[in-house]
Amino acid sequence: MFNNDASLTSSDERQRISEILDVARMYYQRNMTQLQIAKTVGYSRPTVSRMLQEALGRGIVRITISDPLERLQNLESQLVSRFGLMYARVAEPPAGGGPIDVIPRCAASILVEHASSDSLVTVSNGRAVAATVREVPVQDWKKSTVAQMIGSLSPANPMTDSPEICRMLAQRLGGSYTTLPVPMILSSAPMARAMLKEKQIAATLALGGRADAAIVGVGAVNNGRSGHIFTDYEDAGVVEEITSLGAVGHICGHHIDDYGRHIRTSLCDRTVSIDFNRLKRIPLVIGVAWGHAKVRAIRACMRGGLISALATDRSTAEEILALDNTGKTADDER
Repeated sequence: MFNNDASLTSSDERQRISEILDVARMYYQRNMTQLQIAKTVGYSRPTVSRMLQEALGRGIVRITISDPLERLQNLESQLVSRFGLMYARVAEPPAGGGPIDVIPRCAASILVEHASSDSLVTVSNGRAVAATVREVPVQDWKKSTVAQMIGSLSPANPMTDSPEICRMLAQRLGGSYTTLPVPMILSSAPMARAMLKEKQIAATLALGGRADAAIVGVGAVNNGRSGHIFTDYEDAGVVEEITSLGAVGHICGHHIDDYGRHIRTSLCDRTVSIDFNRLKRIPLVIGVAWGHAKVRAIRACMRGGLISALATDRSTAEEILALDNTGKTADDER
């Protein structure tokens, strides 16, 4: 490599290197042909070719082959190895687009590639899950069943709700579906206990617990707030409780700590959702999530074995791995 100070002591050598630099810039930066360069500098084309070879030999020019897919696959391999996942899909949003333009398609491909035509699939709620279902290619899975795993949101909540997601997925798979005709969070614990004894509700939740595959979103807890699905249920007391218990996120209505362990809050006894431990026993749980705000929550879900597959974007994957290496997020470093 060209790094010897002696090679720069003579005027002739300096002039030679200057000419090589000019030729290299014309060829690699300005995309000129060797013939065009030869006419510009007054040398023959073979001489220009030799100068370009010399630029490589001296280390003036270094050629690096960068494959974007290889970089994404490397991140996927790291996530699978680090957290014991079955599958990981890391996507790079297109120019002018966002994560939602590519990540749901990745999650949908995991489902179609690794589920079977007679699968029992259970789903949660939210924008990411709904977007994933819309990306599922139409199938002829007449023996498939889709079950709702969490109660419905408040009518005032603008997010796509579980019953609608169930219907959409069943339509795309060509199978049947079962919904939960009950709110996600009820007004009191006694009412929730009574609802959980209702035959249809108990049967649907049990069905979800025996699922072959699940598609779930991951929610983050920031400053004690748990995001849109809890908007109508978190008063100041609940926010203080969630903060004091160290919750970093939630999945299927269950709050979790940094290691993916269930945190019992005052909302738990009022929530209608798949049992936390049953969620862990579903063979394939596809988590669909991205964004800086969700990094800790996603990592917690993987740490706790709550998801066995992850679809996310490059920047989120990189930040999760960096957090796992250092224990710090990008905000902590600032």
